[in-house]
Amino acid sequence: MAFLELKNVSKSFVSSRSRSTSLAVRDFDLEIAPGEFFCLLGPSGCGKSTVLTMLAGFEHPTGGEIRVNGQPVEGPSKDRCVVFQGDDSLYPWLTAAHNVEFGLRMAGMPSAERRQKVEAALGLVGLSGQGSKFPAELSGGMRQRIQIARALVIQPKVLLMDEPFGALDAQTRHVMQHELRKIWLATKSTVVFITHDIDEAILLGTRVGVMTAGPGGTLRDVVTINIEGERDRLDPAYTRYYAEVHGMIRDEVAKSVRAMAA
Repeated sequence: MAFLELKNVSKSFVSSRSRSTSLAVRDFDLEIAPGEFFCLLGPSGCGKSTVLTMLAGFEHPTGGEIRVNGQPVEGPSKDRCVVFQGDDSLYPWLTAAHNVEFGLRMAGMPSAERRQKVEAALGLVGLSGQGSKFPAELSGGMRQRIQIARALVIQPKVLLMDEPFGALDAQTRHVMQHELRKIWLATKSTVVFITHDIDEAILLGTRVGVMTAGPGGTLRDVVTINIEGERDRLDPAYTRYYAEVHGMIRDEVAKSVRAMAA
């Protein structure tokens, strides 16, 4: 049995004005193994973020089913933590350490144990000694590390990441990609990572799923990334994977453009 399963999942939305129905995701099937780093990408509007919100339990599928460890996803859960693209989910009036410990405090964990876990989480994301600073005193990359630490500290079964580095400058994004891969190698958490960046997906993922053009996108294909050790953009294997995934994305973008022109 797969650890995370989406079976024939579809999602439609009804307009509050016209009452018309639009199909965001259709007949989506996917199985993810425990400890996998799965990257999902596709053209804009294909429904990849909708897939993530359904995995998080923020939205319910209108067809099919989603299961984690054999149990149906019926709503949000501490077993599935989300790291968002922006850093506005951090509480600006709390320090970095207090932001990280927030979930533990809500769960009633004793303060001494909380402090120990928070220090370990801050160390894991490279922010030891920064716990007393407020979000406004930290760079964009550091604030994203706080989000990741806050998610990891409660030891979720699945870490869901919705383009978490999309708002960062290119150099910071590059650093954060390598940091995240190191964190994943250390924790072996199950990660579902949404991105529109092919390079990012190949750098991070054990597998890369490519969605078809929307509206009503579905899973076109999955590419397994077999690159041992440090991933180098100049590696010929890296280049081959990039060309394969880029070809699929190019085809789907062309379909989307033709559909808009029709």
